[in-house]
Amino acid sequence: MPRVKSFPPIDDAKARILILGSMPGKASLAAGQYYAHARNLFWRILGEVTGAAPSLPYAARARALKSRGIALWDVLASCTRDGSLDSAIDDASISANDFASFYRAHSRITHVFFNGAKAEACYRKQVLPLLARRQASLRYRRLPSTSPANASMSRAHKQRLWRQALRQALAGRQGRTGTG
Repeated sequence: MPRVKSFPPIDDAKARILILGSMPGKASLAAGQYYAHARNLFWRILGEVTGAAPSLPYAARARALKSRGIALWDVLASCTRDGSLDSAIDDASISANDFASFYRAHSRITHVFFNGAKAEACYRKQVLPLLARRQASLRYRRLPSTSPANASMSRAHKQRLWRQALRQALAGRQGRTGTG
């Protein structure tokens, strides 16, 4: 199986929200961009909330996220995986990103949203045990994966859950705790 590597974060020191995926899929890796698959809902949803519409150039979408206090990254720095599916990730090959350093540089983050169950599971297993108390007290919430492979939930329902969570966090409201 090929070893794949994630991208650096889209971030700003003023970020209050961190959105975490697991590992970019083949289309994203080929494009060098987060959520590049044409049927992935990520940029459509974020476009509604932040103005980071899929029709904008990638750099403009990244700037729109940063200007709204949203950082974007993946839990995994690298892993071995055939194809794009999270289910194809070899769990024994997982190497997580350095979240302790990330949180030290991004002390304003209050909310962490997981883009799907695999991102949350990897974070809870690989990252959370290594974090200091402050980072461990962040507000976490799993949201439905925006991937086209997640067909168990309607597009409209996914969009509604994401919009609600992001708008509450951007408004400074606490919203739900725990996972989704």
